[in-house]
Amino acid sequence: VLDAIQPVMNRVREQSVYRAKFSSITDTDIWNAMDHLGEPNRNEALSVDARQELDLRIGCAFTRFQTKYFQGKYGNLDSTLISFGPCQTPTLGFCVERHDKIQSFKPETYWVIQAKVFKGKDSPLTLDWSRVRVFDREVGQMFVNLAKTSRVAQVESVSKKEKAKQRPQALNTVEMLKVASSSLGMSPQHTMQIAERLYTQGYISYPRTETTHYPENFDLKGALKQQSSNPYWAEEVKALLSTGLNRPRKGSDVGDHPPITPMRAASEGELGSDGWRLYDYITRHFIATVSQDCKYLQTTIDFTIGSEAFSCSGKTLISAGYTAVMPWQGIPLEEALPACECGDTFTVDEIKLVEKQTSPPDYLTEAELITLMEKHGIGTDASIPVHINNVCQRNYVTVENGRKLKPTNLGIVLVHGYYKTDAELVLPTIRSAVEKQLSLISLGKANHQQVLQHTLDIFKRKFHYFVDSIPSMDELMEVSFSPIAASGKPLSRCGKCHRFMKYIQAKPSRLHCSHCDETYSLPHNGAIKLYKELRCPLDDFELVLWTSGPRGKSYPLCPYCFSNPPFRDMKKGMGCNECTHPSCQHSLNSLGIGQCVECDGGVLVLDPTSGPKWRMACNTCNVVVHFFEHAHRVQVAQESCEACDASLVAVDFNKTRTPLPAGETQHTGCVFCDPVFQDLVELKHATMRYRDKMAALAAYFV
Repeated sequence: VLDAIQPVMNRVREQSVYRAKFSSITDTDIWNAMDHLGEPNRNEALSVDARQELDLRIGCAFTRFQTKYFQGKYGNLDSTLISFGPCQTPTLGFCVERHDKIQSFKPETYWVIQAKVFKGKDSPLTLDWSRVRVFDREVGQMFVNLAKTSRVAQVESVSKKEKAKQRPQALNTVEMLKVASSSLGMSPQHTMQIAERLYTQGYISYPRTETTHYPENFDLKGALKQQSSNPYWAEEVKALLSTGLNRPRKGSDVGDHPPITPMRAASEGELGSDGWRLYDYITRHFIATVSQDCKYLQTTIDFTIGSEAFSCSGKTLISAGYTAVMPWQGIPLEEALPACECGDTFTVDEIKLVEKQTSPPDYLTEAELITLMEKHGIGTDASIPVHINNVCQRNYVTVENGRKLKPTNLGIVLVHGYYKTDAELVLPTIRSAVEKQLSLISLGKANHQQVLQHTLDIFKRKFHYFVDSIPSMDELMEVSFSPIAASGKPLSRCGKCHRFMKYIQAKPSRLHCSHCDETYSLPHNGAIKLYKELRCPLDDFELVLWTSGPRGKSYPLCPYCFSNPPFRDMKKGMGCNECTHPSCQHSLNSLGIGQCVECDGGVLVLDPTSGPKWRMACNTCNVVVHFFEHAHRVQVAQESCEACDASLVAVDFNKTRTPLPAGETQHTGCVFCDPVFQDLVELKHATMRYRDKMAALAAYFV
């Protein structure tokens, strides 16, 4: 901002620039920020600049190389974008590391003694064995035999101890993301989008913070009073206000923003479903931080049966404390333990040896992954959701039930390939070291340019080594994916050898001629089919038809011309609807009607395959014009409209369904100016199969 405004500021003797710092959009915070203006911290800005430049340079270099290398080699590999990022790749590494542990896990059999005892008419108690478990069946049977020498269980001791379950620390971003994923079922990316909306609307304080400690001057009572009228927690809030707030637990103060706090009251109707669920949790968490701890009585009874020791324990609630507003953390209601004293005896109901097996760990949940990323310094509180979203969007992991992250075949092969070539590309150590250097820049303890150059030099060497070592990663790819020549189904003929080329649907969709060993790109986000076995007059390739769906637009294209533009005014990726061939019946010159009604530069082109629901579509934007439904034939005439210079259209209707006046079946005119055609034209927007945001995907390299 300073670089942009200082050159154009009024020239005075002293230029003064101040920065207002606030953490919530409330009158009090804004006025307080304006009363305590500070100076901008250039070191913090330089630290962010360095991170952006490093991530972009490193990400672009590795992503471009490995995408281009693998794109034309395998048919069933989604190689639209095989991205690498200094944070994204270690994030994927954590997921694959857990997958490898699951795959290599070998279950072990173990045995436990299960004992049940009762006293009088009380329900039987299930006791826990003090040895927990043994891995030898004969040893376990020996302990069972020793225990079975007695038919009574003697009480050795009864202990009662009052314990407390601590209220939570104040809420920061990482904790909010973990709870939203594990308890609310919301992805970190979605959670941050909602939190940012709640902040800009003034409902909560700034949601990007690492701090879990409230400053001494924070108005806790004022924030709590805002919640005194909400029926969900009004009773607890009023009780706190009358008895006095409990000082929140001491947390860490990173010096960025106060913990996430509700700033004003809200209702579900105001915020919507997901907005309310997140606001509800943030508010309950805040109330819990200023409440009393939860107190309970833990009773433990120790038994001996024969020579073996057993025990059982139970909890009785004394004071709910903060769990009144966070009931899911409360002490569960348990059946009370029978009253007994040391020396009492219970009758043994059963003693048996139970065989069990150790179980493998489960796939990482988003909450567990966030914990690992925070522990190893991968990303910041603000960027962690982006990195997790990226590995999902790139098809490196899939989100299973319970928001567990299961790596795909591609994700597994990539990580194993990085380990094989250069493990530091996927391990968190090097990124963690870079983050420490960036922190030093923000504190003014390291030089921005030196850190930048040093890190780039390291990754430049790593990049060159990676390029030289890529065949070792390719060996893993060969095992997991099919060669392009063995993939796809025959679709259209090659113009060079006149043999059938295979259509490969896996992203990016393409045609491959195994005889010529050539691959031709196709448009994305749509379906491809053969176009009437017609051929391009320039190269003799059979044309194919691309369509975005029944409600979208479609156009023919030549696979060769699509990748190799035949005319100077054409670019790669243009179909027949943009081809400037002077006489081809499929080109823009033959089927173009007039300028697009919405965008600049686009031309509305007749879709000759759309009958009997005829339409013309813009060759640049997604405008579609429906016209002349049930017409027998629609053709673009050579003549032009005198008023608007659009090409005239000749329409031939069926006698029984003609909408033309006096039962006429044929008419030639301008679709824009002719009054006869006025009621027969309808403007719409094409329905695309995939959202436009897919185009922005490539912008994220980290």
